[in-house]
Amino acid sequence: MIIPQRHYCQQPSNKGFTLLEVLIAIAIFSVISLSSFTIFDSVLKGDETSQIRSKRQNELQRAFLIIERDLTQIARRSARLNGEAPQTRFLQTVTDVIDGEQALAFVRHGWTNPGLLLPRSDMQAVAYQLSEETLQRLHFNFVDAVVGEEPKIRPLITDVISVSFEYYDGKKWQETWQSAELPLAIAIEIEANDYGLIRRQFLVPGIDINAKKST
Repeated sequence: MIIPQRHYCQQPSNKGFTLLEVLIAIAIFSVISLSSFTIFDSVLKGDETSQIRSKRQNELQRAFLIIERDLTQIARRSARLNGEAPQTRFLQTVTDVIDGEQALAFVRHGWTNPGLLLPRSDMQAVAYQLSEETLQRLHFNFVDAVVGEEPKIRPLITDVISVSFEYYDGKKWQETWQSAELPLAIAIEIEANDYGLIRRQFLVPGIDINAKKST
């Protein structure tokens, strides 16, 4: 007796993901993506902040190098302002001549002019002033400025709240300088919004007026 064989058909295994598994996968992917974006954003902000600070530090260093160069080369020479008679003092702290909130003006040596090829002296009339929260350096082409001559303005330090100058006479620092002689040192104090109070002191070729009085 022949028994007929039964043929059983295998059903294909097409088992997929359940909705819960899909939701869990999406949640994990979202968390990883958010974390990656947060890290990337932090790196970008850190790099931007670092560049801003580096630029600011370069600005301050460059400005103080210029100030040091000028102050250490102060000349014992007065200047004429707007074609008027020569000043009686080597240092001018005049805000009525320079349109700033604080100002210091003087004449310095060492303005490069090899062989006097340019039609000017190797001395330079320089001034520093605070205007619109920016410390500016001003200079004239000629030591004795003619009537109507406009100074060349160079912004040095931005975001400045206040600027003040002090003068050392051999015994103490003074906020004003009335002597016709130069002091022994000049200090500049800059209050910036980001760095607070910055003070730098520079030796200048002055005379100890106290020793001069005692003799």
